[in-house]
Amino acid sequence: MTVPVWRSGQKVCPRFRAWRGIFAVVWVSIALFTACSRPGEAQDVVKIDHEISPLPVHVGPATLALKLTDATGRPVTGAHLAIEADMTHAGMAPGFAEARETGPGRYQSPLSLQMAGDWVILLHVTLANGRKLERQFAVSNVQPN
Repeated sequence: MTVPVWRSGQKVCPRFRAWRGIFAVVWVSIALFTACSRPGEAQDVVKIDHEISPLPVHVGPATLALKLTDATGRPVTGAHLAIEADMTHAGMAPGFAEARETGPGRYQSPLSLQMAGDWVILLHVTLANGRKLERQFAVSNVQPN
């Protein structure tokens, strides 16, 4: 197999022309992909820590404490948190609650877990700037009374 050599004034080899087109498409795709990403996205990261009490969790009332911090560890204030508690199996109506801010970046909500078993807590967060986030975490093995 001979490798075509490019010399000034010669016609372009058809194989080279095909590869040049593929490289152009790949380059344009990469350029568009990186241009469309938001540079501030890393700054918009919100970390949500949660804690449920009392432990171990039993059927009945519980308290959900949440701590929201940004990428630098500063508290996220002024957020609205809607909470949805669902069992991991069908047939049980979800429970709803809202958390209130108790301190900078700290939120608290009452929960009512009506049945023993495994639950999923869905957090619907609206930040002060209007940005919406959703997070979920499991509450496993809720004990009967």
